[in-house]
Amino acid sequence: MKVMITGASGQVGRALLGSVPEQVEVRALTREQLDICDAEAVQRAVAAFRPAMIINAAAHTAVDKAEAEPARAAAINEGGPRHLAQAAHRIPGCRLLHISTDYVFDGTGSQPYKPGDPTNPLSVYGRTKLLGEQAVLAALGERAIVLRTAWVYDAQGRNFLMTMLRLMREQRAVRVVNDQHGTPTATSSIALAIWAIAQRPDIHGILHWTDAGTATWYEFALAIAEEGRIAGLLSGPVEITPISTSDYPTPAPRPANSELDTRTTIARIGLKPMLWRANLRATMAALSPL
Repeated sequence: MKVMITGASGQVGRALLGSVPEQVEVRALTREQLDICDAEAVQRAVAAFRPAMIINAAAHTAVDKAEAEPARAAAINEGGPRHLAQAAHRIPGCRLLHISTDYVFDGTGSQPYKPGDPTNPLSVYGRTKLLGEQAVLAALGERAIVLRTAWVYDAQGRNFLMTMLRLMREQRAVRVVNDQHGTPTATSSIALAIWAIAQRPDIHGILHWTDAGTATWYEFALAIAEEGRIAGLLSGPVEITPISTSDYPTPAPRPANSELDTRTTIARIGLKPMLWRANLRATMAALSPL
């Protein structure tokens, strides 16, 4: 099976490349190699490779920055997926898996969000990602998969884990929001789910995938500090203070509850997610100790 991956130098893209199944031939394209905002370039790349599946891991993920540059966020998060879907439509049987986000929900619900629940994004990032979902589903129908995930982190790049480790080393004290709930999810977990979906041509529509369990950002930070000391990534105590969202205003509002219901996905792909704390430990084991 031939698979094209866009956004190949990003966190999820790297995880996908590190776990390619044996029977899959991959063409991995970074942002420099393929700008998904360029419709003609996308068409040429897809037509030349003729993949059985495109995995779109490219996105404008700087949530606060998107508030100041909505046109750019829309070009990447809405226009890019549309271009990919239109190009895939021209290749018989080609499917498109588009990675999306928990931020399409407003977070006012008290239960984990199901794939079919009403959306109501609070931010430019969330709105543009939702429009990208809609564009893909409209263009490809049953050849489209939208995979929503949440609180993504990796052992490299810009993410909550790496930011916390840096701040804990430099400042020895951090203040972290304790009234937003979700599920920290390792890129390795997302990659496993995506490759499982890729090998199931009967799967389509909107799916949710995260690691198991829930946490607040404060609880995530506590776990990073504890696992960091065990792994030799931190030395000495770190003071972690819980604060409310109102104590840490940001340009983009965040959902208070963005836990995703993954039960349908688990049943369909036969893959059980690991507890987020276990995947955090495994991810941090890949980092070099002090």
